[in-house]
Amino acid sequence: MCECKTREVASPLLPHIATVNKIIQENENIRTYQVTFDEPGILENFGNLPGNCGMLSILGVGEGMISITSSPTRKGMLEFSIAKVGRLTTAISELNEGDKIAIRGPYGNNFPFEMMKGKNLLIIAGGIGLAPVRSLIDYALDNRDDYGRVDIFYGARTYDLLTFKYDIFDRWPKIKDTHVHITLDAPDPKWDGRIGFITQDWVEESCSAENTIPVTCGPPVMINIMLKLFKKMGFKDEDIITTLEMNMRCGVGKCGRCNIGDRYICVDGPVFNLAQIQKLPPEY
Repeated sequence: MCECKTREVASPLLPHIATVNKIIQENENIRTYQVTFDEPGILENFGNLPGNCGMLSILGVGEGMISITSSPTRKGMLEFSIAKVGRLTTAISELNEGDKIAIRGPYGNNFPFEMMKGKNLLIIAGGIGLAPVRSLIDYALDNRDDYGRVDIFYGARTYDLLTFKYDIFDRWPKIKDTHVHITLDAPDPKWDGRIGFITQDWVEESCSAENTIPVTCGPPVMINIMLKLFKKMGFKDEDIITTLEMNMRCGVGKCGRCNIGDRYICVDGPVFNLAQIQKLPPEY
């Protein structure tokens, strides 16, 4: 399991009421919700780290595990980017600024940001897969002198499905030694940039395996492709990082719905390196 820093936290089993202060419409199906806890002191003791998740709930509808999109370096709020795919997420999509939601957590382990210090970072994400690694990206960029060059490769099917356009086009490229590479799966009238999938040749034009930690997140098929790509590029299995947060359910290893062999994604993950993944049964 990837490292976690010692931290003082509020009980992850207790839900806390939070107010939706801001909603950003990322695309037709995804919104980012910026929230703050109503009770003083909860946020300061929440203790989330890059890669953690939170359990969001609406009374009478249900609850679900969602990755925390924001970095703990962004004080005073939490952010969750949510796609409308089911009953709960549909109910969340109907919230307005000023509405209430319950949150408990944080859950899971975190990206090994301490191990990454002094290293270059290679981040490869697809679609809403940018949301979980965005917390790591902002953590590194808010502690810029602790990390080397940061390369972010991001792909989506169409221009309209790109998320965090204000980050990938405006904010991140303006930060020193930070390079954002964007591609779309197919030609799009709104896009005059690169077309095609993220390939080894394209990545190797910008970075190498030397002194670099690679991280990937996206649809399962993309994660598998990227893990193989990192191996071909010469990265060590222990340095290749991904997150399987989409598999998390109860968060405490009790429901059994996220187990893979003898491992529970919500307890032993969601962040894993390739060496750990290779010990999982073939079902992954």
